[in-house]
Amino acid sequence: MSEDTPCPCGSGLPLNACCKPVIDGTVKAATAEALMRSRYTAYTLHNINYLGATLDAGELQGFDRDGTTVWARDSTWIGLEIVKTSAGGPDDKDGSVEFRAHYERDGVMQEHHEVSRFRKINGSWLYSGGKDVGPVQFQRDTPKTGRNDPCPCGSGKKYKKCCGK
Repeated sequence: MSEDTPCPCGSGLPLNACCKPVIDGTVKAATAEALMRSRYTAYTLHNINYLGATLDAGELQGFDRDGTTVWARDSTWIGLEIVKTSAGGPDDKDGSVEFRAHYERDGVMQEHHEVSRFRKINGSWLYSGGKDVGPVQFQRDTPKTGRNDPCPCGSGKKYKKCCGK
């Protein structure tokens, strides 16, 4: 990769000035978001060792190296979208990052939407778990019209005999 290759994390910076120094270990991630971005980039680069090295002890126990390798290798990584962050700054000990990782696998566009938790241990940010964010459930603004309720169109008929047919 050339020096001006854009970083896959979407920061707008070149890879060599963004996530690569963090992944190579020459620079520590300053924030939880910086670690999140570097972990996404590690997936795109298939750097499974880095992904394992940035897990806290509780997460490392359940780390599926083979499954992670297959997911990283068999996916075409499209982009990372940071939805929001909470704490996780240079002076914090904990933080969270909500993100969407877009990728293609087996010809199907996919999205991994998660709220990740991070902890700073001995000056280094580590991934300490996450929760998938499912699709947002539709909520009505008004109550549902019942079959025997008057039709909302104003005809005077029951809904089931009018617009509900």
